[in-house]
This record gives sequence, C-alpha cells and structure tokens, in this order.
Amino acid sequence: MTAEQGRRRRPRMADVGARAGVSAQTVSRYFRGAGYVSSEARARIEAAVQELDYHFNQSARSLRVDSTNTIGVLVAGPSLWGPSTIFSGLYAAAHLADYALLTSRVEDEPSEAGVPDAVQRALRRFIAARVDGLIVSSPYDGTEGLLAPIWDALPVVALALHTFPAADTVIVDSYAAGLGGTRHLLELGHRQIAHIAGPENRLEARERERGYADAMREAGARPQEPLRGDWSARSGHEIGSTVDPSSFTAVMSGNDEMALGFMSAMSARGLTAPGDYSIVGVDDMPSAAYFAPALTTMAMDFETQGKVGFEMLIDRIATHRPPRQHVIPPHLVVRQSSQPRR
Repeated sequence: MTAEQGRRRRPRMADVGARAGVSAQTVSRYFRGAGYVSSEARARIEAAVQELDYHFNQSARSLRVDSTNTIGVLVAGPSLWGPSTIFSGLYAAAHLADYALLTSRVEDEPSEAGVPDAVQRALRRFIAARVDGLIVSSPYDGTEGLLAPIWDALPVVALALHTFPAADTVIVDSYAAGLGGTRHLLELGHRQIAHIAGPENRLEARERERGYADAMREAGARPQEPLRGDWSARSGHEIGSTVDPSSFTAVMSGNDEMALGFMSAMSARGLTAPGDYSIVGVDDMPSAAYFAPALTTMAMDFETQGKVGFEMLIDRIATHRPPRQHVIPPHLVVRQSSQPRR
C-alpha cells in the first residue's frame, strides 16, 4: 500500500450501497444474512465490495449477535401532519429492512413537570426490550439533555432541527422554508409581508420566523411583528378575523393549516387570495393543492426524513462510525394563491 492509499478514507457500508445503487440498510441485510436481498442487488453489492476493497467489521458484527432487529422511537410533542408523515417513512424503511419499531410518545415539552420521568421510563423500556438503536423525534429545546443515560448504551439518530452531541441528525430545513417562501413573495413585488408564526416554544416555528425576517432584511423590507398561532387552522382563522388588511399585501404562513384558517376568515370578510393578497404556506400537505385557491407552499419532505434517519441508524449500528448530519432542503411549489403585486 502506498502512503497516499494509506491516507485515504476506508470505504464504509454507505459507500458500498452508493456504488451498488442500494441503500445502506440493504447492504446491512446482506452482511447480516437477515431480511430479503434480491439476487440482483446481492450481485451488485458483491461487485461493489470487490471494487472498493471493503472489509466488513467482523468484530462489530460479533457485538451484534444478540440483535433483536428492533428500533426504539421516542417522539415528543403533539400529533401533527409533519410527525405523522415522518412515521410513514420510518415504517416503510423498517419494513424493508425487516425491523420492528417500538414507539413511545411524550406529549409535553421537556420543561414541563413529569416529562423527565416519562422520558426515563421510556428509555428503560427500550433498554429492557434490548432495542438495537434509538430514533428521537422532537421539536423542542432540551430534549438531548434527557437522553444522557442512553448515549453510551445505544446508537441514536435525532430527527430534529439542530445537531445532537452524540447522535446522527436528520434535519428538514425550516429556516430555508421561511427564507424561500418569503423570497418568493418579495420576487413578486410584495414588500408589506405579514408572518403567521407557530408557537414560540417550537424550534421549527422559530426557524421559519428567522428565515422570514432574514429574507425581508436582505431585500431592504421591514419584518413585521409575527402573528402568533399554534399550527392549527383554528388559530389561523382567529388571526384572519382580526388582522388589519391594510397592513400587508402578502402573507408568509408558518404552515399550511394556519394558512387555510386565515384564508377562510379573510374570505368571510370579502377578501380573497390572490386578488386581495398573496399567501404562501409551509409543508405541502396533500390537501394544499385543493384549497380555494390552491396554496403556494414550501414542501417539506418529512417522509424522506424518516427513511434517511432509519438508514443512518442501521449504518451506524453496523459500522460504529462517528455521528454525522443530513439536511433535507425544502422546495417551493407555486400554485394559485400567490401572484405579482398589483
């Protein structure tokens, strides 16, 4: 081996998957001999192993001989469209990898009384069930502090909005959603843009608000004080029933649900989008295309977040590599609710 070759990074299971055109979890199933791997995929994996000179970590495999093919999933916060879609991705990936998911939900945020005890009970259940790893989905600050007892015991992947210290992290970029949606309205000529924000204690709400404010400032426009909702269509309707229509020509809503309620209330007041104002949401819920008018929105790929999180955890279990971060950018879906300022 030359000195240059010695300095090269050793190929990882994810590299084998990329070369073979399969996921890291499929490569993991191939080496573990558990779960289905098609003959075609098996042949491509074998070829990739030869080409990359990949050597599976047998010692790591021996440490997993007691594998239960079960992953723990700890979910914080209420059931909303985003978290439920994350589960769609998790369940799909787990099914393909022949894994079971053991789930525990904590409704309140970490600062609420009783939450630390609830989390500790959930962690004890995961350990007692001998899960192979843990996936944590939380929109709150402070969640990672509650996981201290488990960092050394299990590989962890966080589906969150910031990096956890000892975990892989998969982020759907809420800051980019607020930034991109507001830029779209600015490019249409709007300068008086209101922002319907989510709850202050939710990381994604703060990130979307920050993206809105930064986009406004970079265009030389003044950010308005946020109109605070709670993610629900009801809260958007309450805002739309009381807001001064002369204070804006466009609205950047923190999610699609609040945009729906806002549009309904404004319609009751005789004001409709896009003739009287333009509006952009965030999420791209399946129903957003059927709002009246169809809603322009920043699409957030929560299903991919769940799938990628699961794949990263399986790769981490198999290879014991250091933690890393994966960011999933949103994208703008233009529909009828936004148009150039008249």
